[in-house]
Amino acid sequence: MDFLADGFRRALALLLSADAEVYGIAFLSFKVAVVATVIACGIGIPLGFVLATRAFWGRRVALTVVNTALAFPTVVVGLLLYGLLSRRGPLGGVGWLYTWQAIVVGDVLLALPIAAALSAAAVQGVDPRIRRTALTLGAGRWRAAWTVAREARFALAAVITAAFGQVVAEVGAAMIVGGNIRGETRTLTTAVALYTAQGDFGLALALGVILLVLALIVNVALQLLQGRGHA
Repeated sequence: MDFLADGFRRALALLLSADAEVYGIAFLSFKVAVVATVIACGIGIPLGFVLATRAFWGRRVALTVVNTALAFPTVVVGLLLYGLLSRRGPLGGVGWLYTWQAIVVGDVLLALPIAAALSAAAVQGVDPRIRRTALTLGAGRWRAAWTVAREARFALAAVITAAFGQVVAEVGAAMIVGGNIRGETRTLTTAVALYTAQGDFGLALALGVILLVLALIVNVALQLLQGRGHA
């Protein structure tokens, strides 16, 4: 317990002193998480809407694939992406291996199934008569989709939160394709794993606290959004 208390004291000291390395890692993690979440939700939410509202051949198979991808191991995603981005891989010429862009790509691949599957479930939970009524009253497809999205806005906000949570807490793919390079690709999760292995528990704990604060901020924002909607 003594070393745990010492770790908390050092974590507090690092946070209050605005340690450059700690906050640099936090900023990179936040940037990667925001970019990956925006891309994943920008693609996944419309895809989920299509899966929930359009009848087409292979729709059930597509839903099964998306739902199965929810449990895809992060290290496997990292390994496959490493093969694509490595010097001998088909995308080796891009030069993204061991960069923060590679971490973004890996995080998008992990968060995209979450955004698609959960948004499809959210849209399916909306009364189908709402969309039919909007179309009957002359609304176009985009206007009808917007009407459904407004009805499911709280569930869709939870989708964004879940995607962000997956991205900001991911460690396997980030470690493989990012390389955990100091000042370049070291994120909160990879830094926590590294410093814990090195025995620097205080620094690892400080980064863990920041990670929890980021998650708390997103959840508080969601609660405020829901509260405003119920007002």
